[in-house]
Amino acid sequence: QGQLVESGGGLVQPGGSLRLSCAAPLYLNSIYDMGWYRQAPGKQREFVARILYGDSSPYYADSVRGRFTISADIGKHTTYLQMGSLKPEDTAVYYCYYAAAVTSSAIWGQGTQVTVSS
Repeated sequence: QGQLVESGGGLVQPGGSLRLSCAAPLYLNSIYDMGWYRQAPGKQREFVARILYGDSSPYYADSVRGRFTISADIGKHTTYLQMGSLKPEDTAVYYCYYAAAVTSSAIWGQGTQVTVSS
């Protein structure tokens, strides 16, 4: 299966915003869901958000609900994570993934660093 192309991330001050994007290969016949997990230093990887490509239903971790918004351009196989009201505890490497089908293993991106600091 094909690789993901991630972009976005970087350094932002507390209260600021960033947008991540993640593109899956266009040759895929279908995508079940796409989303992000994140991993801070010394911590386990944790779920952030996902979106079902079938009906565009979004799902969020409690820690980001109301601050982050996930969306998708279905035709481009591209998913976006708009992050707002960022906090220092949002600092982590953010990993995008997709699953081609509900029974498929996730395919992961290389990760992108998000740092929230003044």
